[in-house]
Amino acid sequence: MSRTVICRKYKKEMEGLERPPYPGPVGQDIFDNVSKQAWQEWTDHQTMLINEKHLSLMDPNSRKYLQEEMKKFLSGEEYDKAEGYVPPSESN
Repeated sequence: MSRTVICRKYKKEMEGLERPPYPGPVGQDIFDNVSKQAWQEWTDHQTMLINEKHLSLMDPNSRKYLQEEMKKFLSGEEYDKAEGYVPPSESN
């Protein structure tokens, strides 16, 4: 049986992650309070932000920006969207 958490983003009980995604307190907080679905959605959104905004993970400012956006995204707050992103049409 998979573990469940009360997801911070969706405000309901959902399947949790199998292990913390980061070391330390931030990873433990995500593990304890974020659903597997919300985390997957964040990783997809993060990839889109990195690609669309041409972010470098070697740049401390880019990493700080992504951490701030992650907190907003996972808390259900307003977060940055990738400008110009057009989702693929379902007919393709």
